[in-house]
Amino acid sequence: MNLRKKKALAAKTLGVGIDRIVLNNERLSEIHELITRQDIRDLHVSGAIAIKLIKGRSKKQKRKTRRRYGSIKKKIKNGKTHYIRLTRKLRAYIEEMRKQNKITEEQYKTIRKQIKASVFRSKSHLKEIISLNNPIKK
Repeated sequence: MNLRKKKALAAKTLGVGIDRIVLNNERLSEIHELITRQDIRDLHVSGAIAIKLIKGRSKKQKRKTRRRYGSIKKKIKNGKTHYIRLTRKLRAYIEEMRKQNKITEEQYKTIRKQIKASVFRSKSHLKEIISLNNPIKK
């Protein structure tokens, strides 16, 4: 018995693909006699015609946030943060000394270059070197 046409009609009626239609071998005579779409629906409800579940691969989920240059967060090294704090502190100190005329403009420029080169360990070290170089003005 060739039931290819019946299978195609069942697929069209139930709104699935032909490959998903499964016919019950014990009830083939009933399936052979069906003519209308309502007959197909009745046999589907009674269990003579079954529908296979969809077997497919799962889709790969898309990343929600993209990793661009602006979104990558790197940890700043401790040496850099230490350098930044010390540099800002020392620059503010020599700026204040320049405003009070305790150091000259040339001294200010040379000290600023030394700060950039990390010559000074701390603010007290800077004060010590300034007092050695400039003993008259305090």
